[in-house]
Amino acid sequence: MKEISNCKLNHPIYLDYHSTTPVDPRVADRMLYYMTTAFGNASSTDHIYGDEAAKAVEEARRQVAELVGARSKEVVFTSGATESINLAILGTIRGRKEMPSIASRSDDSESKPRIAFSPLEHKAVLDTCQEIAKKGLADTINLQVDSFGRLDLEHLERACKQGLSLLCVMAAHNEIGNIYPVREIGKIAQKYNVPFLCDASQAAGKIAIDFEAWGITYLAISGHKFYGPKGVGALIVRKGYHLEPIIFGGGHQKGLRSGTLNVPGIVGLGEACRLRRLEMEEDEKAIAKLRDKLQQLLRDKIPNLIVNGDITSRLAGNLHISIPGIPSSAIVARVRHRLAISTGAACSSGVEAPSHVLRAMNLPDEAIEGSLRIGLGKYTKESEIETAAQLLTSASDEVRQAMSVYDNGA
Repeated sequence: MKEISNCKLNHPIYLDYHSTTPVDPRVADRMLYYMTTAFGNASSTDHIYGDEAAKAVEEARRQVAELVGARSKEVVFTSGATESINLAILGTIRGRKEMPSIASRSDDSESKPRIAFSPLEHKAVLDTCQEIAKKGLADTINLQVDSFGRLDLEHLERACKQGLSLLCVMAAHNEIGNIYPVREIGKIAQKYNVPFLCDASQAAGKIAIDFEAWGITYLAISGHKFYGPKGVGALIVRKGYHLEPIIFGGGHQKGLRSGTLNVPGIVGLGEACRLRRLEMEEDEKAIAKLRDKLQQLLRDKIPNLIVNGDITSRLAGNLHISIPGIPSSAIVARVRHRLAISTGAACSSGVEAPSHVLRAMNLPDEAIEGSLRIGLGKYTKESEIETAAQLLTSASDEVRQAMSVYDNGA
């Protein structure tokens, strides 16, 4: 396998894998063929160019389904998880009268739709639900979480019991790395006939997912989170559930998502899924070892370091830390030319604001202001971990000294 090298391009060490991942060179090779040689339109079935493209799309559909335990007919290709999530939420609200199993409140079968979601969800969920609520199209319910970002499943079940049009809970968190009990949540949702949308953009290709067995109704994934290309993803829609489309024009993909299919992107997504299915278990074990080493190196050198989230159930490559009393922006400013990390999720382009995730967890202001998200991946090297620990330790010491001098009035 071709190796991706940061040093070769004189780039900083990359530890922001939750934001995006480099494309696996094997994926890129497959995509290039469908951009330059087999470049046909998958909907043009009057010649062999279209036939080959259509065949490649169906193969990718199967590869996606196999990774997440679904059937290929349930896979709808999109531009990524954000579109998939919008389609699931907006499509549910628009088509709710035709859905076969929505739990309605007994007092009024035509009552306003109700959507429940974790306050830690990605902005694609939160902003979409907020917009729907603002227009008076649905009521929203915030599920309860603790200071480790863990869901209160008893509260979740009470919300389902009262009747919901849709339940939204991610499989793994994009900021603090928590892995959520999707199988258990799916059982609760099925018990009360509540459609369950699971954002698996951070989980797919990193942990096992079984769409069929776990009772998930809609599953969103995004290729660029597991070594595939940007701009392509999928929504898995359980058989028997109806969504109203949000994009029109041509009736592609059984009318659910119109538009000329991005064949190279779809092929890349499929190949990335195939490779993750083969290599995920071994890769994630190696990544977890590097993460644990970095965590220990930082704990040994930085006083009062806090590791956020549920460290008993988190993604292998996630390390979310806080250095109380030291603004994370000051750390990033000192390391950004040698180390790529982030102060939070890449949900809002160019927007600097306190993390809605850490606020919802009720963490102290100092912990929020000093928070850093570090994401490791399969191309991360042990030498890079050691260098990263040194850079972060030095930056922390520098900021602490500078703040001490300022506080003393020098």
